[in-house]
Amino acid sequence: MFDPASLKYDANGLIPVIAQDASSSEVLMMAWMNAEAVTRTLQTGRVTYWSRSRKSFWIKGESSGHVQELVELRVDCDRDCLLALVRQTGPACHTNRRSCFYTAIREGEEIEIMRPMV
Repeated sequence: MFDPASLKYDANGLIPVIAQDASSSEVLMMAWMNAEAVTRTLQTGRVTYWSRSRKSFWIKGESSGHVQELVELRVDCDRDCLLALVRQTGPACHTNRRSCFYTAIREGEEIEIMRPMV
């Protein structure tokens, strides 16, 4: 049985999590989890993060309706980072974009490569 305590958390008890669309492999966002958020995510199938600014749990889509349904949680080789394969409903980014990675650096310039969803 998987034990979230077996992961390597930082000094604040957090581990970075990359959310990736399970169908398209598009990288959607990066956030943080603590051991309890990992447990809640695995138990409920709803991706639950730890908000560093609010110091509270944050269930993705709880207020926006832009839910992340867990397909699979993966652990990296050093056990200090997670990959959440998800089914994303609506935009993943709080800016209303599909992905938080909507800015590219090309030829030394920042370029917005993704517009907000309508």
